[in-house]
Amino acid sequence: MNKVFLTGRITRDPEIRYSSTGVAMLSFSLAVDRQVRDASGARQADFFNCTAFRNQAEFISRYIKKGYMLAVEGRLQTRTYQAQDGSNRYVTDIICDQVENLTPRQAQDTTRDNSQSPFPSNNNYQAPSYNPPRTDNNFGAPSYNSNDDDMQAINIDDDELPF
Repeated sequence: MNKVFLTGRITRDPEIRYSSTGVAMLSFSLAVDRQVRDASGARQADFFNCTAFRNQAEFISRYIKKGYMLAVEGRLQTRTYQAQDGSNRYVTDIICDQVENLTPRQAQDTTRDNSQSPFPSNNNYQAPSYNPPRTDNNFGAPSYNSNDDDMQAINIDDDELPF
């Protein structure tokens, strides 16, 4: 099984490229803090090269900026190439299957250029509220009183049932 889960901050603004066949490709680096601190008490970080393709690459290039916190799910992929001096070089990348933005919206508003946003910049917007049905039982299912106007008894003979 080849599965990787990372949470970290993107180290630079992502740049999108397109292959000769028109497939969107995006590479970015993710800084992930280590669990332990060094001798001076400072946290160290590991830097992982990540690659996203197609719609995911286009989404990241539009909405993700340097410093945003991301959750990445993907797989490891290793490739080799020959350097100009003739030595073989190995590179390990994270191929992104899923990327989720973990940066709170308030922090995004201070770092993002809203002129490119597809959403209106109305700061008075309030999300619609959802009122779930009342639950008067222990199972969380909606309960109905027998005196509700919409509820009517239905009488069906056993012969009318299809099963």
